[in-house]
Amino acid sequence: MDMHEVLEAVSAEARPSVLATIVCAEGHSYRKSGAAILLRLGGGQVGAISPGCLEQDLIERAPDVWTSGKHAFVDYNMNPDEDAIWGEAVGCGGKMRLLLEPVDGKLRSLLLEIRERNAQGESIRLTRSWDDERIEYSLDGAETDGGAAGGDSPGDRRLHRMSVAFDPKPRLVVFGAGQDAEAILSLAGRIGFRPVLADWRPALCSRERFPGADIVVGDPGKIVKQTGLCAEDYLIVCSHNLRQDKEMIRLALPLQLAYIGVMGSKKRIRMLFETFLIPSNVKAPIGLAIGADGPIEIAVSVAAELVAVRAERRALSDREAVNDVRSGTLFGGGAERKDGDAQAGNGAVGGHSARKPGAASAVVQPS
Repeated sequence: MDMHEVLEAVSAEARPSVLATIVCAEGHSYRKSGAAILLRLGGGQVGAISPGCLEQDLIERAPDVWTSGKHAFVDYNMNPDEDAIWGEAVGCGGKMRLLLEPVDGKLRSLLLEIRERNAQGESIRLTRSWDDERIEYSLDGAETDGGAAGGDSPGDRRLHRMSVAFDPKPRLVVFGAGQDAEAILSLAGRIGFRPVLADWRPALCSRERFPGADIVVGDPGKIVKQTGLCAEDYLIVCSHNLRQDKEMIRLALPLQLAYIGVMGSKKRIRMLFETFLIPSNVKAPIGLAIGADGPIEIAVSVAAELVAVRAERRALSDREAVNDVRSGTLFGGGAERKDGDAQAGNGAVGGHSARKPGAASAVVQPS
């Protein structure tokens, strides 16, 4: 979610800013590798990498990074037994290393390209390669010069690498324009989904009721065809019309969607699936069991389930990716600083991979 907001902010304005990205984290941390925050010079931020305990320090560092035109690193050690400054002040434990980069030149142009390609439904990977003096970028394997001064040729230097995948927002198609759909779609965009409302009744499908959602009007057959439902999509069936819901389920099951959630009582679920097997991608009844009552609470339980399913899918993808990445020790190698001062890239990172709800996941390795 945050990275989509960052990309939108970079696109919307050319205001001087610095991107701070978590390179690696050890122990407890609010966010994991690949999470980022955009720091606007003069104040303000887009995204978050902590509950608020680190952002002000990063904002104060941003002008120096922008002025230098070069990347920098900062380490935070929040363990109270190890760090008398950050540990005592924050006290939540864990270590974190962040990469700070001025959003200018090549990086800015690549972020804009990533946004455009995400908007076209394309997943894209940004790889950073760095040493003390220089940072370089590659996008989908095409190397690009980061523009920093100094350094030898890439073949002569020991580079550290961080690869971050930017995925388009997954679509959430809600079939049925009732109160449940209003509540669910009001949360969908805020948790990183692209909302789509689908129904066969034009009178119920107004922009006023479903602001920010794409709207598709038609019977289930037309909806499946017009939306082009595919394996990356999430579908919620909640029209409360037994015949229409059953037809939508019949058409959706062979498509092997990422998620199909069906609203209704256990008795109604049995009626809807009386001739169908219920595969593992179907959640019926929909939502986490939190004792929800009414459209808003049900929407919260559904949103939580969507986040859980998405996180599980991304974790599986990351486990597959990290099999090809060498592991190391976090903060291994060069001298470690515990006071939050900026660090160079020597011995910067070890292997770590995590994906959070949002746009990005990261795989980091010393090369």
